[in-house]
Amino acid sequence: MLLLASLSLSAIAQTGTTPAPQQAPAGAQKSEQESSAAGSESGDVPKIRVGTNEVNVVFTVTDKHGKRVTDLKQNDFRFVDDRKPVTEIRSFRAEANLPLQAGLLIDASSSVRDRFKFEQESAIEFLNQTVRKRYDLAFVVGFDATPEVTQDFTDDTEKLGTGVRALRPGGGTAMYDALYYACRDKLLKRPPSGPTRRAIILLSDGDDNQSHVTREEAIEMAQRADAIVYTISTNVSGSKGAGDKVLERIADATGGRAFFPFQIRDVANAFAEIQDELRSQYAVSYKPADFKPDGHYRTIEIEASDRKTFRVRARRGYFAPAQ
Repeated sequence: MLLLASLSLSAIAQTGTTPAPQQAPAGAQKSEQESSAAGSESGDVPKIRVGTNEVNVVFTVTDKHGKRVTDLKQNDFRFVDDRKPVTEIRSFRAEANLPLQAGLLIDASSSVRDRFKFEQESAIEFLNQTVRKRYDLAFVVGFDATPEVTQDFTDDTEKLGTGVRALRPGGGTAMYDALYYACRDKLLKRPPSGPTRRAIILLSDGDDNQSHVTREEAIEMAQRADAIVYTISTNVSGSKGAGDKVLERIADATGGRAFFPFQIRDVANAFAEIQDELRSQYAVSYKPADFKPDGHYRTIEIEASDRKTFRVRARRGYFAPAQ
């Protein structure tokens, strides 16, 4: 069973333990003028102070044929936190309407020029179908050698579409910087008030050649932001390259999915699949066993009781708060 676990963790605090890049991604210089003003001057990851050790996980279930399953019960799953069964399930429900915080990251480097226009239109259609007025929020970041926010958080799909159309291809590729920046300076600066789905949709060929942070640092920041990363490859060669393996690594480490639409028309299908997944999920809230506020990474495992029928794809874990 593919189990897509998106952590919206009331137990997670962001700490200063994440390796800082040698040079901050340049999007902070270009675009942060509104929501990141509070706290962006120091460049530190914000600390979220919480009073309970409760973990909220949003996840998706599919059968062995890849069809999403939405009618399972709490007893159909086994929940393990840091290699120990959880001590208490606070709530469990099928959840199709959790608020969404989403970031659309589009590679605008010269290497993706061939089908850039079609990808823009597919992205706009995805936003139009996914973002709900007064309920969901999304932002748009384009990147070549630097990330640039062309539309900040909004529920206005017309503004989001304008932000996508404002992108122009050209330059090198700093994909890791863009992902790091979107998670640190956008998602982490806007902590949710309750269970919330957080997703990054990343369109790129995966060939990074100008980032200041590493792939693993970008992945860690996405984990700290409780963000599922869906990747859509822009590789049109017809076979998977080194960049596609990078995209698979990012998606797998964050509980997302990697899509490889070698035909242009398949890009829209990839966006449709992501949209469907975001609306076909479960939400569980639990109390971990032997929880320690030590800032360490804690693993999460969610398994279906019937593992032959259902397949699980889950995000790997979260960072505990540090006192």
